[in-house]
Amino acid sequence: MNADFFTAIEDIEKEKGIPRQFMYDKIRQAMLAAFRRDNPECTDNVEIILDEDKKRIDMVVNKTAVEEVADPNTEILIDAAKKINRRAKVGDIVPIPVDTKKFGRIAAQAAKNVIIQGIREAERGLVYEEFTSKEHEILTGVVSHVEPRNGSVSIRISSNSEFTEAMLSANERIKTEVLREGDRIKVYVVEVRNSTRGPQVLISRTHPGLVKRLFELEVPEIYDGTVEIKSIAREAGSRTKIAVWSEDPNVDPIGSCVGPKGGRVANIVNELNGEKIDIVKYSEYPEDYIAAALSPSEVISVTMLDDSKSCRVIVPDSQLSLAIGKEGQNARLAAKLTGYKIDIKPESESR
Repeated sequence: MNADFFTAIEDIEKEKGIPRQFMYDKIRQAMLAAFRRDNPECTDNVEIILDEDKKRIDMVVNKTAVEEVADPNTEILIDAAKKINRRAKVGDIVPIPVDTKKFGRIAAQAAKNVIIQGIREAERGLVYEEFTSKEHEILTGVVSHVEPRNGSVSIRISSNSEFTEAMLSANERIKTEVLREGDRIKVYVVEVRNSTRGPQVLISRTHPGLVKRLFELEVPEIYDGTVEIKSIAREAGSRTKIAVWSEDPNVDPIGSCVGPKGGRVANIVNELNGEKIDIVKYSEYPEDYIAAALSPSEVISVTMLDDSKSCRVIVPDSQLSLAIGKEGQNARLAAKLTGYKIDIKPESESR
């Protein structure tokens, strides 16, 4: 039994990654809980000895050998002590073996519950540590359930050997996207919280960080730092603007992101269910940056206003609706991307 027990602990360590010392501590707690249930008057003189080399588990009660017993919980008559250890003398501490087989059914169940709870705590701790290291990263998950009433989706996500269920709320879903059970999708880990029910992983499909990480996966120049993402403005499911820049004059940051025959950006668009992506070149000069951010519209001029965070943009009359965009989306995203308030005027009105 003892040999099998130590083998089981080794298996738990290999399969679940729970340190054996953690399990030993929980087992000590469980055996003490079982002993105290049957012996409520016991003190702190109970000891659990786990010997890995000999594959033995022993429980003993340490008592002091005396001529006359005043407290039977901590003392033992010298005659009885000598039956356990012939060399025992008055004043010696004598370890008295406890027959664990005599534990009552309720005590044994209590011990079992402590061990099970210990395994669950350890598993939760491992899951929390694993997913905390994945905050602000992309993970791949499988849709396990779609709630038809509120639109939330339960997704089973994995990281290395750890798995957990995460809830993709309706607010974090791409509205134009239809998800079904069994679908594999990429999600952005916004935050990991440690709750009483275990780790809670907050995920999103609408966060701008998802776009950033997708570009890092698809574009080697972004991953290695040759091309830098300066800003992202996103209206999930509809359109995203991304500003890129490179210190290397020989590298075209926009061309790197688009990829050969548009393959790189096409893969990202497909992952985002057809969301349009405008890639613009970042500039340290606000006028150039704002003009680029309003693409695909042409821009005649950009005038910075006195408050330093506003500007007036003049566009050809034929480009006005393109510059503003459907329901003001292009101008809104450009303003969010650059951080400037943009007032767009047609060329005829400016004259």
